[in-house]
Amino acid sequence: MIYKTDWTYADVGNKMNGNTEIVLTQAEKTVIANEWNENSLEKNNNEPTRKLNEIKSIRLKRLKDTDYLALNDVTLTDEMKSYRQELRDIPQNYTTEAEYDLLLARVDKKLTHAIWSKP
Repeated sequence: MIYKTDWTYADVGNKMNGNTEIVLTQAEKTVIANEWNENSLEKNNNEPTRKLNEIKSIRLKRLKDTDYLALNDVTLTDEMKSYRQELRDIPQNYTTEAEYDLLLARVDKKLTHAIWSKP
């Protein structure tokens, strides 16, 4: 998600105190717009980290869901070994925000990237 970073005083409305409108000066509105821009810029800068953390959380759940297959008394198929290795390699193989977007793409709330498909 991209947050707007070009707010101006014209975008800022007046404040309400109960049913009473408090009219802000242009200078007060400019200060508020600048705060909005700073907050938006910070959110934009943190967005890749948030996406990577979401990906790591999904990956961890998928690995946990298949951990029982890696026990001593179970033989992992080559497909399952590859799947689990691909999951572990996600942070090294997907490093850009555009790649994060591909990994997080969804249709009807279901992840669509092939890496999430369990064999």
